[in-house]
Amino acid sequence: MAIQAETPAPGERELPIEACRAQLALILDSTDFDATGRERRFLSHVVEEALSGRGDRIKAYSIAVEVFGRGKSFDPQTDPIVRIEAGHLRRALERYYLTAGHTDPILITIPKGGYAPVFVLRSQPSLAEPQVGVVSQTITHSPARWIAFLLPAMLAAILAAGASVLAWSWTSVRSSVPETPRVLVESFDDLTGNAAAAAIASGLKQEIVSQLSKFRDIVVMESAPKDGDTLTSPPRFVLAGSVNLSVDTFLLRVRLINRANGSVLWANSYDGRMKVAELVEAQADIARNVSTSLAQAYGVIFQADANLHVDNPPDDWVAYSCTLSFYAYRVNLSPETRASVRTCLEKAVGRFPNYATAWGLLSLVYIDDYRFEFPSDPTLSAAALDRALAAARQAVEVDPLNVRGLQGEMLALYFSKEINLALGVGKRGLAINPNDTEFMGEYGQRLAVSGNWRDGCALITEARQKNPRSLGYYEVDLALCSYFSGDYPQAVMWMKKSPVRSNPIYHIVAAAVLSEGGYKIEADRERAWLEQNQPAWAKNMRQVVTMRLARSQDVEIFIRSLRKAGFNVAD
Repeated sequence: MAIQAETPAPGERELPIEACRAQLALILDSTDFDATGRERRFLSHVVEEALSGRGDRIKAYSIAVEVFGRGKSFDPQTDPIVRIEAGHLRRALERYYLTAGHTDPILITIPKGGYAPVFVLRSQPSLAEPQVGVVSQTITHSPARWIAFLLPAMLAAILAAGASVLAWSWTSVRSSVPETPRVLVESFDDLTGNAAAAAIASGLKQEIVSQLSKFRDIVVMESAPKDGDTLTSPPRFVLAGSVNLSVDTFLLRVRLINRANGSVLWANSYDGRMKVAELVEAQADIARNVSTSLAQAYGVIFQADANLHVDNPPDDWVAYSCTLSFYAYRVNLSPETRASVRTCLEKAVGRFPNYATAWGLLSLVYIDDYRFEFPSDPTLSAAALDRALAAARQAVEVDPLNVRGLQGEMLALYFSKEINLALGVGKRGLAINPNDTEFMGEYGQRLAVSGNWRDGCALITEARQKNPRSLGYYEVDLALCSYFSGDYPQAVMWMKKSPVRSNPIYHIVAAAVLSEGGYKIEADRERAWLEQNQPAWAKNMRQVVTMRLARSQDVEIFIRSLRKAGFNVAD
């Protein structure tokens, strides 16, 4: 059998169906095809439908129901999962054909505007746009010829898009984007008055600007907006400081100022040696320390804005407040607070669809819905993970460097059992901003529970040390680290430090740790709490543990401890 266009162009040849299926197999079997299991099922489904003559059935609704397990009430207007996954699948195919598939005889693409695949034979030039769901042909050019052919069109498209964006930015009002804290980094005063001090002051400023800019939730400015500039909001915070030299050391004094009232929100001093190699490293360390102290999720800027009361706040501030409320919720992980934060963030992304951070945080809320509520209905659980992954990827679509979006993507992939993909996203996110302790701790936890306890626990420890706010889940994570290293007294110590005692995960870990530490009465108390407050978890403990620990040997070790605590866990 073969497939072809309904009205073939002169000279157009047929493609054997089995050849198209063989090409699909090449793609799916390649390690360079960077796609999730769901995206692979998506590709297999649409290709098979097209090859079986059912191309007209390839719609968002049928894909959602048959591939993603959505119910019959699925509405593509309110649930963008198919559109978002299709975008990621297109990019995965593009990357594949640029790497392992650059010599493959058949191109499989999914043109925008639909979900039906196009099969193209690399044999003969064809400049016409291929029909959706049919076979076309094209010629294999060298990369240089393709670039020469496509570059003018690409430049024209970029320039046209740039002109449109520029025109929009000049005519739009500032409230069309969410509130974002702006920090003006002033030049540091040179108190010594020589060239060496001036150079150090300049180098420190530039390094701090570079490190602060890694945080996507703030805007870093090196100069204040000029009078009459209506396109740039004035900075609400100013980072100022001074540099003083002695014989072989320098001293930096730096402070963050609230421009609204001139109050100093934070101040610190740093010193370093003047030797060249040590000076470069000292400047980098100081910049990392300053940026982490100010711009991380629970840093100085967060605290200042979380305590700020705004009367009759505009929409942009309301949307920004939703992100602040998320971090407040993460301190105690209250289910009641989570529901209100979820609603707030859903409204924020509805009002500001390009608000990457809000999309990323919404993904994390959906993840918490999944991991902190017992998944009694597998279909609903899968849908929750789909929502989380879709929201995370929307964040990354808007801003590829947004670590909150990458954090959501990492977690959604992990709980979908795409462990290697999840850890790959985590590694990328930490490289983008190694100063973000929220991401560092979460990535460390994923490494640890996937079996790399040494590296994961080291990251969790570092994140806790650098975070100015005590978060209960750090202590629970460190208790697990000590537990799996066999240090039960240390594990008990960490559990007693954790304040997050309304979360069922705390009680599960506490039961296992206390039972191994010899605290039978306390372990019985933790089991009783779970049986009373989370009876579904207590009855399905193997499923709860398997959801979180990737390695079967870790699951069995932990379940043995739960049995010691009195839980009846099935084999």
